[in-house]
Amino acid sequence: MTDVLFYHLQDRRLEDVLPPLLEKCLERQWRVVVEAGSEERVEALDAHLWTYRDDAFLPHGTSRDAPNQQPILLLTGPGTPNKVHVRFLVDGAAPADLSGLERAVLIFDGNDETAVQSARKHWKSVKEAGHSPTYWQQVDGRWEKKA
Repeated sequence: MTDVLFYHLQDRRLEDVLPPLLEKCLERQWRVVVEAGSEERVEALDAHLWTYRDDAFLPHGTSRDAPNQQPILLLTGPGTPNKVHVRFLVDGAAPADLSGLERAVLIFDGNDETAVQSARKHWKSVKEAGHSPTYWQQVDGRWEKKA
C-alpha cells in the first residue's frame, strides 16, 4: 500500500514548504507529480519553482512541456504521464487512485477550516482504502509526526 502523508500548514505557506520537499524527492531519484486544484495555482507554482531560491534549481514542467520527460510535473488532474513515484496534492486537489505510488502527500492549510474538514474526510477515505496515513504538523519550522 501507499504511504500517505498529511502535512498541516500552520505558520508557513505552501510556497515555502513545497520546494524543500521536492528537493528531497529528487535526492531519492523519485519522479513527482504536484496536483493542484486549479490551473492558476499550477501557473503560480511553475513560476515560483524557477525563482524560489537564487542558488537552487528544480527541474520541472507542466502538461505543456513534454510531460513524460519531467522529473517534477505540475498538473490539475489525476494523470501520471511521468511514471510518478510521489504525488503531492495541494490547493484542494483530492486523492484519487493512489495505487502504484511510493508515497502521496496531501498538504493543507490549517488556517482554512474548509481545507481542514476536507483533509479529515480524505484521511478517513485513505484509511478505508487500506493505505497507511500519517499526520505531520509544523513545530518550530520543522515537520513533526503527530499520528
